[in-house]
Amino acid sequence: LPLLYVNVNFLYYIFMEPLYSITDLAREFKVTTRTIRYYEDKNLLSPKREGQRRIYGSRDHVRLRLIMRGKRLGFSIEEIQGLINLYDVDATESSQLYKFLEMIRQRQQALRQQQTDISETLSELDKREGECEALLGNTIDTGRRK
Repeated sequence: LPLLYVNVNFLYYIFMEPLYSITDLAREFKVTTRTIRYYEDKNLLSPKREGQRRIYGSRDHVRLRLIMRGKRLGFSIEEIQGLINLYDVDATESSQLYKFLEMIRQRQQALRQQQTDISETLSELDKREGECEALLGNTIDTGRRK
């Protein structure tokens, strides 16, 4: 009889996916629980419910990691949602990767343009500052050392 004994709790923990509370996810990803509920409202996360309690699985954990990465890279929630939805359609991830590559290139182009615009604006401001100082004959303390 001892040979047939199986510790059900042990097997339960081995084969069961990890579960997370909303607090666990908020702490791990350094966001508020309100943020997680917002992503839930946008259908990016879909926890199971035990009464009022939300239970998040591995799928939600991975999705939240993707959401946070997308936000860090400057993508909108709608863009992130589009990428995640592609994964649901194509589990091979190839369509998702092609779309992500396209989005990366567009984002890089936009950031490079912003970088150029900022550089030009700073140069223009430096010129105008110099002109103002020259017109004033440096009679006031500008707070800058020459």
